[in-house]
Amino acid sequence: MIIAIASGKGGTGKTTVAVNLVLSVPDAQYLDCDVEEPNGHLFLHPDLQTRHPVTVPLPQINEQLCTRCGRCAEACEFNALAVTRQRVRVFPDLCHGCGVCSYVCPEPGAITEIERRIGEVAVGRIPNGDGGGIDFVQGTLDVREVVAVPVIKAVKRHADTRRTVILDAAPGTACPMVQTVRGADYCLLVTEPTPFGLNDLQLAVGVARALGVPCGVVLNRCDIGDDAVAEYCRQEMISILLEIPFERELAVAYSQGIPWVQASPVYRERFHALHQAIRQEVAR
Repeated sequence: MIIAIASGKGGTGKTTVAVNLVLSVPDAQYLDCDVEEPNGHLFLHPDLQTRHPVTVPLPQINEQLCTRCGRCAEACEFNALAVTRQRVRVFPDLCHGCGVCSYVCPEPGAITEIERRIGEVAVGRIPNGDGGGIDFVQGTLDVREVVAVPVIKAVKRHADTRRTVILDAAPGTACPMVQTVRGADYCLLVTEPTPFGLNDLQLAVGVARALGVPCGVVLNRCDIGDDAVAEYCRQEMISILLEIPFERELAVAYSQGIPWVQASPVYRERFHALHQAIRQEVAR
């Protein structure tokens, strides 16, 4: 089963939930798809064994063959090409590597492609002390790069569907979150009982439903704020699978990089129960 952990906004505890869930599931796999700011490694301490670059195709214009008809620029949805009377200019930071420019070009050989690095994927293991471990995959977008989706796709290609795969998505509801949630069996949305939490939860639920992925909620810091999130979930028939109160002990463990399931036997049981609840939701 593939479980995506997402949130409509940052700072709700998404990575914390993902880390503790993967440590509570036997034979699980953790994929950090928050490639713009991956931080699961700060809690899981993986032994990273291999790294490989992620590249995207970048068009190269042969000015001698190009007639500057402008079809490439017209077809580009991202405005990555500009055509003047003298030349065709390519803007690498805007290019998504879709290849439509070379596809529509009427002049053979006028547009070719080279590979441009935008990030990397690191693969390793999280040792558990008995000779086994948890598979760990992390994507990292290079500094100054803005197109995260190809890196997320490269991370997800490492998913072993024979296991329970935990996808740690980027916060928000933009393309990185959509790419992570797409194809998952279940989306666990982490939120907090505040007006901002409710607004962004509504956006995230809309994305999950548009993708056809069933979703449930983890309500973090459930003893602060108001009841608006709980009421919204009741109206929309969305299950609140886990409520986490604001506790000083949890905050101390978090500040020291210690997962809650390692700091407290109670939370190991609660996150194990969370996994079972997700399985029941998917089966239903």
